[in-house]
Amino acid sequence: MIPTFRLLLFLLLGSLLVAGAALAPALLWLALAYTVVVGALVAADYAVTARPHELEIERINDTKLSLGAENLVTLLLANRSRHSINFQLRDEYPYQFNSDAVTLAGVVAPYDLHEARYHLKPLQRGDYSFGDINIRYLSLLKTFVRQARYPAAAQVKVYPNVLDVRKYDLLARKGLLFELGLRAARVYGQGTEFERLREYNTDDEFRRINWKATARRGKPIAAEYETERSQYVVSMIDTGRLMRPPIGDLAKLDYVINTALLLSYVATLKGDHVGLLTFADDVRTYLAPKRGRGQFYRMLEALYNVQFEPVEADYAQAMSYLGIKHKRRSLVIVFTDLVTLDAAKPLIAHMAQLAQRHLPLCVIIADPNISNLAAQPPRDSDAVYQRAVAEMLLDERQVVLDTLNRSGVLTLDVPADKLTVSVINKYLELKGRGAI
Repeated sequence: MIPTFRLLLFLLLGSLLVAGAALAPALLWLALAYTVVVGALVAADYAVTARPHELEIERINDTKLSLGAENLVTLLLANRSRHSINFQLRDEYPYQFNSDAVTLAGVVAPYDLHEARYHLKPLQRGDYSFGDINIRYLSLLKTFVRQARYPAAAQVKVYPNVLDVRKYDLLARKGLLFELGLRAARVYGQGTEFERLREYNTDDEFRRINWKATARRGKPIAAEYETERSQYVVSMIDTGRLMRPPIGDLAKLDYVINTALLLSYVATLKGDHVGLLTFADDVRTYLAPKRGRGQFYRMLEALYNVQFEPVEADYAQAMSYLGIKHKRRSLVIVFTDLVTLDAAKPLIAHMAQLAQRHLPLCVIIADPNISNLAAQPPRDSDAVYQRAVAEMLLDERQVVLDTLNRSGVLTLDVPADKLTVSVINKYLELKGRGAI
């Protein structure tokens, strides 16, 4: 129990009576009587205040938290006592996480439930542990604060951002994918999935006429169908040293994994086969392209604990491995990074070879630090030097991208916050015009 300011004030008054007894001995009896009264007040307060066993606390959260997202955690407090409780809760969440609240305060009525909510933002994937839940609540007569601890240890895994997948699902059902920045890209033609009605053209097949709609509108109406295409999409993720540098709170590798995961989910919904290959100086993970939700969940499990490695990426070995394992024409999306033209020569050579069989797309994340340095005003000699180096790096980066484009390789160089939307829009565009 922790004494409140009210109790400390009562005790201070009692100490003044004890001190006064040195001058007037009769005050000693008054001090003793006062102390007994204060003690009786605390005892009565203890008797009427709710016991810890009259409270129940439970933590409710997803077993799979999303990297870099605001994950909701709910603490459910049940009050089984006859009095209201003014409380403060503190959850022992993993110390590596960012939280928007350290303590949660509130009042719960007798025989009622209270939901206290806060959000956690994990910054690294992997396995973590919650601890217990601590509560402090004010006594009924406000003479002390009672503290209790409730066992609530639990394991939790931090995955790539599955909340974006849920958000995509929700907006897709409502037809509001434009809110994510995604553009619709459909191919119309000889499919069997109905898409829309429109006026009949002389170039349309006679069997495409919808006779019911024609009768209603008094003019020929044709039915248009979305072409069904089941293609192959393979995400190749570089986990070497160039993917370590952070952009904001997350490493480049984490942005890439979040993007690859949502891309695979969208491609799965489109009926495509999706596959995965992660590599550094050797191939680390390979999932052959398959269709269906099961493949998405296999990719999720494969990616949730992938970590960067302080080695150079071996593009030759990774692309040779893919060439042996998978020969069918596919959209191969290579997530990597570039530094200098000399270091990018192996990437250029092997992406050009990849373009002979597949449709390769090289995706890199624009570094805001370099862009900022290249745009800074030359205030002093250091700033001039930094700007010159930054401009040189940007120029070399553009030379690499132009060289890849001339070799038949598609490229994307986008900021981290636009990476997911840009990659998915590119996939939808390529699928829409039948380029895969």
